[in-house]
Amino acid sequence: MKLVLAEPKYFKDSIGIISELVSEVKFKASPDGLELVAMDPANVAMVIFKLLSSCFTQYEIKEAEEIAINLSNLKQILRRAKSEDTLSLETTDDGKLKIQLKSNTTRSFSIPTLELDDKEQRVPELTFPLAIHTKSSILAEAIEDVSVVAESVTFLGEKEQLSVKAEGDLSKAFIEIKPDDQTAINTESTDKHKAKYSLEYLKKMIAGGKLSDQVSLYFNTDYPLKLEYKVTDRLLLSFILAPRVDND
Repeated sequence: MKLVLAEPKYFKDSIGIISELVSEVKFKASPDGLELVAMDPANVAMVIFKLLSSCFTQYEIKEAEEIAINLSNLKQILRRAKSEDTLSLETTDDGKLKIQLKSNTTRSFSIPTLELDDKEQRVPELTFPLAIHTKSSILAEAIEDVSVVAESVTFLGEKEQLSVKAEGDLSKAFIEIKPDDQTAINTESTDKHKAKYSLEYLKKMIAGGKLSDQVSLYFNTDYPLKLEYKVTDRLLLSFILAPRVDND
């Protein structure tokens, strides 16, 4: 397998974001691209990542291949990648992943591949009555605002508005996001949909705004949340986050 990227930032930034949630992953290289599905150790969040073959300047695989990698090792190397570098990924016969950064110098690194169990992570089939498409910065600002007062956030979605609110012991935060030229709310339902989620996880996920200036948000009452960042013909990074259900 040999994969070459002329724009290393897509891979570098994606790995930086994913490594905040999971430490060891299994990449699958198929004719469509390089992808991974992984669950965080607490089974609260799932990450789904796909770097499409059209993102690569060279994409050579003889057959579908799986490579298990420790992300902190990979991230340390990718930090050394500059924007003008060409990044190549190659599997070697001795069970290593060779990473080469090439511009006016050629720098080569290799890291061991891992033996992970063969349990395949399946992406759950979820249906959502509500889809919100907005600028990544609008969602990120709302998440940062509410994280000042609490550790969890409640989303309340309806046709005319997304409300983002949080309550601490003494403080409250409430943000209203209405449809306009930057935000679209798509729903056939006249109901209100309400769910609570962990801000610790959401703050890691909204880093996806580094990759795309648009985000799609899907949720339902007391139901998992899906966040999706896409770059056409380049990549997809999405997250599924379990709801926090109050026991009162």
